Amino acid sequence: QGQFVESGGDLVQPGESLRLSCTASEMIFKRYSLGWYRQPPGQQHEVVADITLNEKTNYANSVNGRFSISRDNAKNTMYLQMNNLKPEDTGVYYCNLGPAWGSYKKPWGQGTQVTVSS
Repeated sequence: QGQFVESGGDLVQPGESLRLSCTASEMIFKRYSLGWYRQPPGQQHEVVADITLNEKTNYANSVNGRFSISRDNAKNTMYLQMNNLKPEDTGVYYCNLGPAWGSYKKPWGQGTQVTVSS
């Protein structure tokens, strides 16, 4: 069972915005860099964005300038603000430890579905 709970996905039209939320334990938020990942239909997980403990951020080229990752350690919550959504952003979005943690990532949660379609 995953240690992360994702929410906020929806069916939207191209150009619209969504904000995803991710909650996890206080221990995880205090100790680890975190990341958002997505799994397009029939494909592997891919990194969308990640954020370190001191809030340095990195983005995949495909979302840079459109998405914004943030974390609120007091609320044990991470966010992904997604603007100007495109059909290729469609997929199930997951949160987990940051990509630098490699095979030490926690089990995947259920994710949240984002569908961008006209």
